[in-house]
Amino acid sequence: MAEMGKGVTAGKLAINVQKRLTRAQEKVLQKLGKADETRDAAFEEMVANFNKQMVEGTKLQKDLKTYVTAVKTLHDASRRLQDCLADMYEPDWFGKEEMDALAEEMIEKEMDNNLEDTDTLWLDYHQSITDKSVTCMDTYLTQFPDIKARIAKRDRKMVDFDSARHHFGSLQKGKKKDEAKIAKAEEDLGRAQKIFEELNVELQDELPALWDSRVGVYVNTFQSLAGHQEKFHRDMSKLSQNLNDIMTKLEEQRQLKKDGTAAAKTEDGAKSEEADDSKSVSPAQKRPGPPPSRPPPRPSPSPDPVQQQNVSLFDNEASVPDPNVDSATTTTTHQSAVTNGSDGELPQGFLYKVKAVHDYAATDGDELELKMGDVVLVLGFDNPDEQDDGWLMGVKESQWLQEKDASAKGVFPENFTQKF
Repeated sequence: MAEMGKGVTAGKLAINVQKRLTRAQEKVLQKLGKADETRDAAFEEMVANFNKQMVEGTKLQKDLKTYVTAVKTLHDASRRLQDCLADMYEPDWFGKEEMDALAEEMIEKEMDNNLEDTDTLWLDYHQSITDKSVTCMDTYLTQFPDIKARIAKRDRKMVDFDSARHHFGSLQKGKKKDEAKIAKAEEDLGRAQKIFEELNVELQDELPALWDSRVGVYVNTFQSLAGHQEKFHRDMSKLSQNLNDIMTKLEEQRQLKKDGTAAAKTEDGAKSEEADDSKSVSPAQKRPGPPPSRPPPRPSPSPDPVQQQNVSLFDNEASVPDPNVDSATTTTTHQSAVTNGSDGELPQGFLYKVKAVHDYAATDGDELELKMGDVVLVLGFDNPDEQDDGWLMGVKESQWLQEKDASAKGVFPENFTQKF
């Protein structure tokens, strides 16, 4: 027998070729419905589950490897970010030494009584998910190619079994029976059936067990991944908190420095403005501080005879009764006071005059609105106890000359006016 190659003889090659031809013919006959086919619905369902399981496992393996690659990439990016921070961190900033330690990835922390740095955390995390998750999936998937090949072999042996069965049956049904051929066909059928059944039984035991194992594999894979993620992020959060604390204190330091500079500038500006004002503005013209505080406006008390008498003093049709002066004299005196009011003389009943040296915007209904230059005729309070410190009561001279009505009186801050 001639040699056709290493371990392959011409006779063996011919047998394999003949098997392929026989299987091909058998499949054609089965598809045409001219030959029955051995079918096992339960086994076909097992094969469908196997194919689904293999596809899912392969996808999970691929995604896990992508995740591990991403972790390594993130580690490299984090390292470059720390290096960048160290390069730009100026020596006089807060926490320079601590920042250098972070950038050099040598922050000491207690973990299982060992001192580890950020670089070690990244490397341990990368190695852990590789060993516990990716490697686990790799081992899990190594069994699929062998089982897949055995399923294919079982399918081929099933075709061989069907072909041998059909050949034996046709010889038995033939008109001219050749006992030697029938015996040979029966022997071939027995051998084909034995090989097929052995493979079939093995796979019927292995496929369900493999299908059930997927749950444990997935649980272990993701439980391990989640555990290492939790540990890594917990440890990294402590280092991140250190960085956050340094940044927070740096910002506080910057803000304090900024506020101090602003305060110094304000103080210098105020001194400069005060010096300029002292040269060009008289003390009476300097801007006063805020008006003295005073209680909320008081409700107007009910009039009494005494108050009515005081108000009537300024009424344009009345005068103060004087037992020593007759009514004609009183009327003449009152008209003279009104006439000479515009000449700088003080009308009767007023205490003195003041001039507004700054504008004042009234903030209550009983206050006077003042413009710089306004002349105010100052009145005494009906009840001295009602006068607040730093406040006067009066009537604008211009209004008094027009209306001769003291009811237009109001209070105003004394430090916004100048007596004359």
